[in-house]
Amino acid sequence: MDLAALAKFSVANQIKAPEEDKINKPSRPIPAGRITAHDATTLRWALVPICLAYSALYSAQLTFFSLSMLLFTARYNEHDSDKEPLSKNLLTAVMYGCLEMGGTLVAARDHTQVSDTGMVAAEMTVTVLSSTLHAEDFKDADGDRETGRRTFPIAYPVLSRIAIGLAIPLWSIFLALLWELDALSATAFVAYGCYVGTRFMLYHAKQDGKRSCKHYSTWFSLHHLFPAYWYYHHGANGHPSLAFLEQVLNDFVVA
Repeated sequence: MDLAALAKFSVANQIKAPEEDKINKPSRPIPAGRITAHDATTLRWALVPICLAYSALYSAQLTFFSLSMLLFTARYNEHDSDKEPLSKNLLTAVMYGCLEMGGTLVAARDHTQVSDTGMVAAEMTVTVLSSTLHAEDFKDADGDRETGRRTFPIAYPVLSRIAIGLAIPLWSIFLALLWELDALSATAFVAYGCYVGTRFMLYHAKQDGKRSCKHYSTWFSLHHLFPAYWYYHHGANGHPSLAFLEQVLNDFVVA
């Protein structure tokens, strides 16, 4: 389900701005000449009933997320929500959340509901991604300017680097506390987050941006392991909470 939905979004996205891909990603199928824009459009809409029918085989809940993904994809691509930085980040993050919820429903024994821990994991994906996604836009700034897309690195070149440089380390600390990582794992994850954030602030060349983006993708992928870590140490009875944050705030107020 996730692969089909992601393929549907990717094809729709690549049809929209092949001229951008000629600059940023020339190896993609359309700019590389492996498929025409017309055939890609046919594939894009052929995937719609396939995704919906496949989802319907599992549950109404999965069909809801599949339909939501379809509508958000149309909003993002056909209605130019990718042109502005805020809507681009928010919609992409929400679509990631839909993919995670859908994949979790498929993998679960009960295809009609997601556990509390699974809900927390999806919510954190949406929240973290919406506030850090522009890390992937630094390397694509040239092509984005060419197509009139206004990303955070283009609109706020200095502020966007400071924001990502602070957000990744701060999210690393928050996630380590939320998922109650052991000291060694937490230290390693936070240290890596600090390294990734620092790269974006110090290295501005295009090649550096590509390398930093790979580190960001690795960092973002790592936090998807934490729900499994939680289940291993706590089982399925409990779920992560923000109690630690309340304690920190209380200690701060008392101090």
